[in-house]
Parts: sequence; C-alpha cells; structure tokens
Amino acid sequence: MLNNMKLIKLIILLLFPLSGISQIAITAEKVYTLDGPMIENGVVLVKDGKIERVGKEGSVRIPKDYQVLTAKVVTPGLIDAHSAVGLSGYMNQPHDQDQLETSSPIQPELRAIDAYNSQEELVGYVRDWGVTTLHTGHGPGAIISGQMMTVKTVRDFDESAIIDPETMLAMTFDPSVSSNFTSPGTSSKLIAMIRTKLIAAGEYREKMADDNDKNDPPKDLQMDALTRLLNKETKALITVNTQTDILAAIRLAREFDIDLVLDEVAEGYLLIDEIKESGAQVVLHPTMARSTGSRENMTMESAAILNKAGIPFSIKSGFEAYVPKTRIILFEAAQAVANGLPYEEGLKSITYYPAQLLGISDRVGTIERGKDADLVLYNGDPFEYQTKVCQVLINGKVEKESCD
Repeated sequence: MLNNMKLIKLIILLLFPLSGISQIAITAEKVYTLDGPMIENGVVLVKDGKIERVGKEGSVRIPKDYQVLTAKVVTPGLIDAHSAVGLSGYMNQPHDQDQLETSSPIQPELRAIDAYNSQEELVGYVRDWGVTTLHTGHGPGAIISGQMMTVKTVRDFDESAIIDPETMLAMTFDPSVSSNFTSPGTSSKLIAMIRTKLIAAGEYREKMADDNDKNDPPKDLQMDALTRLLNKETKALITVNTQTDILAAIRLAREFDIDLVLDEVAEGYLLIDEIKESGAQVVLHPTMARSTGSRENMTMESAAILNKAGIPFSIKSGFEAYVPKTRIILFEAAQAVANGLPYEEGLKSITYYPAQLLGISDRVGTIERGKDADLVLYNGDPFEYQTKVCQVLINGKVEKESCD
C-alpha cells in the first residue's frame, strides 16, 4: 500500500503531468550557470518558459505553487554546434538519409528547413542526452552541401522551435568530396570551382544592386544564397582537417571577406597562430572521432591545446556513416576534459561557446534570468560515465521526465 504522502504525489502527477507545468523550482547540489561561479546548493526558478531567478538556497524563496524538481547537478541545455540530426536518421537506410544531395557538388540553395524531420527518433535520442538546441542540416561531402538551421529539439514541434532557418552554409574542403562526384578530382579543382561561384555571386550582387530594374538578372537561388554569404548575413562552415585544407579555407575567406567557421580541424593544433590571426571561429571534431582518412593526425588533446592558446571553440557531434548516425556531445566533451581541458571549459564547449557561435547567446547557453528555460538535470557529475540525464527542460517544459 502506498502511504498517504506517496498517494498524494501520484495524484498530483496524474492530474498535472510535469510536461504541462509552467512554474517549476529546481534544487541541486551544484548549478553550473556558466556566466559566473558554480552555485552550491542552488535554486533555479522557471516561469512561463523563462528562467525567473537563480541563486543559492536561502536567498531564493520557492513559491508554494511551484513544482519542485531535485538534482545533483544542473547545467544549461546542451547545444550541438554541428550535426546532421533530423536530416540523417537512425535507421541508416536510404529513406531516412537526407543530409547529402549528390546530383551536384555545389548546391547552396538547398535548405535544411525543407528536410528537417522533428519526429525522427534520433532527435529524441539526443534530446534525452541533454541536447536542447541543434545546429543541423546538410552533411559534409560536397563543396557546398546546403544551408544549416538552428532549432530546438522539442517533442511537439511547430515553427516557433526554429531559431534560425539559415545560420550557415555547409562546405567541405576534403578529399572525400572527390569520392561523391566526378568533379572535382583534386584539391586545386575544388578551390577553383568555389572561387568561380563566389566571383559569379559578386557580379550577380552588383547587377541586383543596380537601380535600373531592367538590368536585373533572372532570379537565381544559388546566387541569392551566395550573395547572403558575401554580405555576411550567413557564415561559411567549412569542414577541413589537414593543414593544406585549413589554410585553403583561410585564404578563401580572406579573398572574399566572408565570415569563416573552421569545422573539425583535426590538424588545427599545428596551425594555432594561423587560426588566431585569421579570426575564424572553430567547431572542433568529436574527441573520440575515428582517426582515419584526413583525420589520421587528430589528437584527443585538441580541445586542451586550443583552449590554452585562447581560441574559443565548440565541440560537435558531427555525422557518422554508421548507426546511430551521430555522436553524443556530452560524452565527447567529457573525453576532452579527461585529456586536459578544464572542467567548466568542457561544459562551455557544448553550451556557452556554441550559443555565441550561433548568435543566440541572448536566449540560451547560460543559466541567467530572462533566458529560455533550457535546462538539464543529472543524478551525478555530467562527465562521469555512469551519470544519467534525469530531466530535460526546453522553454520551461519538461521534455524528459525521469532517469530511465
């Protein structure tokens, strides 16, 4: 028999499931706000989808009508800086692999938003591991594979979950491109092809800016997407690993004055000065990625080396050719910490830094008053292997309700 208190709690949960509660108080032994020192014995109040207050127990009063959740540790919702989840599905079959169009090596007009499947089981899988925001879209393997998008991993999807429908253009400067297309066959050809397109986009932009409408060229979706890149309305997310390809991406960005995000950079630790001088932002390869192909010289210490050099970076999940088709950024950040990255820098690499990278730090990435209530509750140290994610909140709604 249930005692009276347990019976009352059961009735409350049946009548008012956590997923429908808009006023929640979270108490935890450790609250990593990541905009200041960690708070021991902390409290986070959530109201109407936003963080209402955060502070130490005793200094933050919990209203009587708030549902109380408890945890060992609380962090901001995790942000995956580069993924193909939602376009790439967990079944690894043709019908759920929409991340790479192989009809042409340059297709900037392709939009992730037109292919993103919010009900894909992989979205739920990463959400259950604390990922509340995805920067996702077309995968590597083409010179320009398409437009990336930033989206919340909510269960009940609607258009409001889309934070940015066109965040970056996904590009790849890597020998793997040659295996997907008859041309390019070499690195030189690859760079020549993208330069030709960007020069054409510059000319298109000039003609469109002409006050004489009769001189406007026909509407061109490719040129429109590349014009937005040249106008710095979007960024170039270029997957590169070898020193040669990293330097080629830096030269291209300098030539056309575009905002550059270097993605993966397995040999980036050999080009610290060049990367710093370029001003490029960095999305680092998964710490436990397979060291094959152009990643053969990668090191698990890349994160620690970049951090020591003062280069901000985000750790990504990336795209995997095998099931479950994605890595888990919580595990990848944990391995980076195990290989020399300071603890809170590990947390920031999957929260604060990607929020800055994606231009959404006013909403997510830290636990601060007024920001979206995207929170992850753990039953132990987030970077310990046996720790479980117990609750996940997105916009103040409990999207995962237990440690199971």
